[in-house]
Amino acid sequence: MRAFALVAVLITPLSAALPAWWTALPKVPILASRFRQESDSAVFGKLAREGELLLARGGKLRVAYDSGLRVTSDGRHLVQYDPDTRTAQRVELARAVRDFPLLGLLLDPARINQLYRAESIGSEAVKLVPREPGLPGLKATGRKGLLRTLEWTDPTGAQQRLELLDPKTPASVEPGAFKPQVPAGTRWATPNG
Repeated sequence: MRAFALVAVLITPLSAALPAWWTALPKVPILASRFRQESDSAVFGKLAREGELLLARGGKLRVAYDSGLRVTSDGRHLVQYDPDTRTAQRVELARAVRDFPLLGLLLDPARINQLYRAESIGSEAVKLVPREPGLPGLKATGRKGLLRTLEWTDPTGAQQRLELLDPKTPASVEPGAFKPQVPAGTRWATPNG
């Protein structure tokens, strides 16, 4: 009987050792949080920005940086608006995800297991090992059932960190939350804008 119990433990999937917040992440319907984004590169030095983040299933996203820059996805298109230059650009969401794979992980956490192998590296930390070339390795941490940080090295060698300061799962969002707000007179930087 003891041998059977030992075999059962040995063949238990690795994901069983993963933190509870990690296994719950793909099921979160809406995530809202203030965030801090930090970058440390040899070229630009240390940079930090803060803002508000709202994610929902179906590829919906709203990022509002305190500086005014906004990024919105309605599930089909990603629109970036910069009030300092009064310019905007729109790209198909599929293309944006192809160009920036980490965006795809935030917009569709259910795909994480297709792109990465998760390994527990502590009580609340997970190491994500890429399954495909060209994807960065990641470290993710969580607390109280929700994602808290993502860390990676981008293709330029810069160390990147995204910290969710107060993540929560609101029951609902306002109807126009994921509709791009681009003022009249904005110059579109792309032909499909």
